[in-house]
Amino acid sequence: MGAYQYVAVDPLGKEHKGVMEGDTPRQVRGLLRERNLIPVEVTEIEGKRELRRERFALGKGLSALDLALMTRQLATLARAGLPLEEALQAVAEQSEKARMKSTLLGVRAKVLEGHTLAAGLEEFPSTFPIVYRATIAAGEQAGRLDTVLERLADYTEARHSLRQKISHALIYPIVLTCLAITIITLMLVYVVPKVVGVFESTGQTLPILTRALIALSAFLQNWWWLLLMALALGIFAISRVLRQEGPRRAVHRWLLRLPLIGRVTRGLNTARFTRTLSILSSSGVPVLEALGISASVVTNVPMRDAVEEATVRVREGGAIGTAMSRSKLFPPMSIHLISSGEASGELDSMLERAAGHQENEMDSLLSTMLSVLEPALIIFMGLIVLAIVMAILLPIFQLNQLIA
Repeated sequence: MGAYQYVAVDPLGKEHKGVMEGDTPRQVRGLLRERNLIPVEVTEIEGKRELRRERFALGKGLSALDLALMTRQLATLARAGLPLEEALQAVAEQSEKARMKSTLLGVRAKVLEGHTLAAGLEEFPSTFPIVYRATIAAGEQAGRLDTVLERLADYTEARHSLRQKISHALIYPIVLTCLAITIITLMLVYVVPKVVGVFESTGQTLPILTRALIALSAFLQNWWWLLLMALALGIFAISRVLRQEGPRRAVHRWLLRLPLIGRVTRGLNTARFTRTLSILSSSGVPVLEALGISASVVTNVPMRDAVEEATVRVREGGAIGTAMSRSKLFPPMSIHLISSGEASGELDSMLERAAGHQENEMDSLLSTMLSVLEPALIIFMGLIVLAIVMAILLPIFQLNQLIA
C-alpha cells in the first residue's frame, strides 16, 4: 500500500485535507466516498519508483531498526513537551524513507481529525504490531504517553538488539558453509574429472573411494539441474506443510526436545514473552489482555499454547507463575522470578529482570555454540577435501606398486 494526500469536501461544502493509505488513487477515492466526502484531488505523497523501492526493502511494514528509531524520536519530542501532531510532523520531515514518512503523515492526519494516537496507529496494522498499539492506548488512557513512549523505545531497541545479535551470530557460519559448498562443488565439477580421468585410460581397477568420487562428479555434471529442482521442491513442500497447524506444532515440539536447539528455542521465546509482558504490564494494560497479546509474540506453537492455557487459569483466579509452570516448557529461573514478583507486588521489575536474564543467557549460549561450530565447520570442510585428495592419490600409489 502507498500513502495518498487528498483534498475533499463534505456535503456542507467544508474542505477536508489529510493522508490515507491505499493501493491505488481509485481505491482512496472510494474510501473517501464511504465517509460521505467528495474527493477533489488525490495525489501520491512520494514518487512511485521511490515508494516501490521502499516497499521492496521493508516488506509490509517498517524494519525493526526504523521502528525503534522512530519511537525513540517520538519519545524524546514528547518528553520535551512538543504537541503530538508537531512531533509526528517533525519525525516525518526528518525521515528519508518514503514509507516511514507517509505512515507518520497518515497517523498525524488521523490525530488532527481528533482521534487518539492509538486510533491513528490502527490505520497501519502491518507497520505497528498489536503490542505497540495496545501499549500506546494504555498510555493515553492513563495520561502517561511520554513515559510509555520511552518504555516502548527501550522495548523496540531491545528487540532489535536481540535480533541483531542472532543475525550477526549466524553470518559467519552461513558464509563459511556457502564457501565450503562452492569450493567442493567446483573441485568435483572441474578439477576431479581432469585429474581422475587419466587413471580410467590405464585399465586398472580403481579404488572404491576413487570410483565413488568419479560417480559423484559425473552426477553433478549431468544432473545438477535435477538436484536443484529436488532442493527447490523440498523447500516448497516443507514450507507448505509447516503452514498447517498440526505439522507445525509437531515440528516445534520436536525442536524443544533437541539438546541445544531446544534450549535456545525456549530461551529466545521466553525472553520475547517476558519482555513484551513487562512493557504491557508496566504501561497499565490489564493482565489478561497483556497475556493474550504476549502470547502472540511467542513463535513456538507449544509454548504459545502454554501461555494461552495459563491465561485461562489466571482468568479463573490462578497466579501467572503457577499457571505457566504447569507446562514445564519455560525456564525455571523465569518462573521463579515471575512468582516472586507476584508475591512481592513487583511483577513489572521481575518480568524485566527475567527478560534481561534470558537475553544474557542466550547471548552467552550462542557465543559458546559459535565458538564450537566455527572450527567444526572448518574441520568438516578439511575432511571432505582430504577425501577428494585421497581419492586422487590412491590410484597413483597403485601405479607405483605395479611399476615396482
